[in-house]
Parts: sequence; C-alpha cells; structure tokens
Amino acid sequence: MKYLKYLFFAVLALVVIFLGKGLLTPSVSYDCEVTVNKAAVEAWAVMSDESKLAEWIEGYKRGELVSGTAGTVGAVSNIYVEENGEEMVMQETITALKPNELMAMTFTMDFMDMDYEIAFDEKEGNTQIRTKSVVSGNGMMAKSIVSFITSAMIEQEEKNLNNLKKIIEENTKDYFPPSEAVEIEEETSAEM
Repeated sequence: MKYLKYLFFAVLALVVIFLGKGLLTPSVSYDCEVTVNKAAVEAWAVMSDESKLAEWIEGYKRGELVSGTAGTVGAVSNIYVEENGEEMVMQETITALKPNELMAMTFTMDFMDMDYEIAFDEKEGNTQIRTKSVVSGNGMMAKSIVSFITSAMIEQEEKNLNNLKKIIEENTKDYFPPSEAVEIEEETSAEM
C-alpha cells in the first residue's frame, strides 16, 4: 500500500509538471536560417514553385485553394501532409506578401496554430532565407505537448530549409524566359 501511495504521488507530480509547462509556455517561437548561392528572385521562384513543394517540405502531399486568389494576401488553402502514415490537413492563410522578400502565413489545425514567416535577403549574389515560427497549442494538453516538442519542430524546420537550399542551388529551370515582346524587339533591332 505504501508503494501505491508513492506511485500515485509520483504520477501526480509528473502530470502537474507536464500541464504546468504548458501553462507557463502557452506558445513557443523559433527562428531558422540558411544561405543559398543564388539571387533572391531565383530562390523565391523555386520556393514558390508548387511542383517542388514536396521536394523540400517533408510530408507535403498537395494544396487546395479554398478561397481568394492563389499566391495573394487573403488566399486560404487546405494543405495536406502525411505524418507517420496518416494524412493530416491544415488551413493556410496568406497574411503578408512582398515578392522576392517576404511571405507570412497562418496555419490552423485542430491540435495547434502557427504563424509562419519566410524572408529573403540578398547580399552579393547570395540569399539568406530566414524563417520565424510562433506555435501555440489549442487546449491545455496541446500547449504542454508543443512546449515539450519545440526541439523536434526546430529540427524539422532546419531539415526543410536545407532541402530548400539544395533544390535552389541545383535548380536548372528557367523561371524568367524572355518574353515574346523582348524577342520581337531583339529581332527588329537585328534586322536594322
């Protein structure tokens, strides 16, 4: 009986610590960054290319526009990801957009919400890509879990950014082909 009493108090203490951490840490924030050897316009184009999202975002399956115009402030999409063999859906809303410089989004899920920002800063032909995330659990249990898995979320974001760096630096797709008007102008100039 004495051991059951100690066991009860030990379990109770663990529950109080677990829930207390969520109470004291209702949200977590973290930043990650990577530098790529490409100009910001190309890095942005690769990052924005929907056909490449699964190459750098682990578990990404697809996105479906729900409302608004894709790629603009206010656009809402359902994003489908696979985690541990199960498909999950989150709602993405674009909250800020400055092409080649910044995109901010909110992601809403049953378990948690995330404010996410990705920024591009070019210097001397290299581009620093920085992400900022603020994650809060929905409910006491979720807040506690989020506070304990912060290092795993940071590790995942660093992995995604390194994947993005790789596909940007290995990119061979021409996102900026000359327009027909420029081609016609060049042909006209050559004829003269």
